Amino acid sequence: MSRIDQRFASLKAAGRTGLIPFVTAGDPSPDAVVALMHALVEGGADLIELGVPFSDPMADGPVIQHASERAIAKGVGLGDVLRWVGEFRRRDADTPVVLMGYLNPVEIHGYEAFAAEAAAAGVDGVLLVDCPLEESAVLEPLRAAGLKTIRLAAPTTAPARMAQLCEVAEGFLYYVSFAGITGAGRLSTRDIASRVADIRSRARAPVAVGFGVRDAQSAKEIAAFADAVVIGSALVERLDGAGTADEAVARAKDFLAPIRAALDAH
Repeated sequence: MSRIDQRFASLKAAGRTGLIPFVTAGDPSPDAVVALMHALVEGGADLIELGVPFSDPMADGPVIQHASERAIAKGVGLGDVLRWVGEFRRRDADTPVVLMGYLNPVEIHGYEAFAAEAAAAGVDGVLLVDCPLEESAVLEPLRAAGLKTIRLAAPTTAPARMAQLCEVAEGFLYYVSFAGITGAGRLSTRDIASRVADIRSRARAPVAVGFGVRDAQSAKEIAAFADAVVIGSALVERLDGAGTADEAVARAKDFLAPIRAALDAH
């Protein structure tokens, strides 16, 4: 059983909702990444989504776009991200890590080479937002290396396509709470609760809900009907401008603590 499957099995057995924070690798500082990942775990993260900086992050809103720009300006690349995951694994062999990003850096790196290096570093899954189901055969080297390929679904996903996604889902299925970019809009849980309940009844993997989750209250509302809550833009925004690794660590822990408490009180 993979680390992701083990973690969701443990959450289910304990009756807990998973907390999945997203941070952009290299922001606010390349020197802070590994310490920040450990801080997320200490703050209550069950799984970490680590964003791979990309110059054209079309699915992301301004907050994460700017985080990518800052990381790229500091020279952060895919090789750095894999190295940081490897360093994280020296102290944490249990917390799943999923890389979130776009096809281009993986294609340039080479699918086979990326798959081998990511698996060796301790990456557990990959979410490539611009890889549609119809083109997912290119990801076979990743699956062969043991990496979970995480799928995205949205309110605009047609029924037939949703059925396909539910059938092939592995690790977890990431449900985007509204149509749009990350960090945008106002979350309305009443609009998505019934849809997520239907997906959970059919999907072969747990369902995590993200986009629009900004604080403990919105996370708690999502926890009423999801297996896990993903929170990204609000956390990235909180980390923006942290001058040192210690400051980034402190900000991350302060941000996650009330969210973890709200989920555990659910």
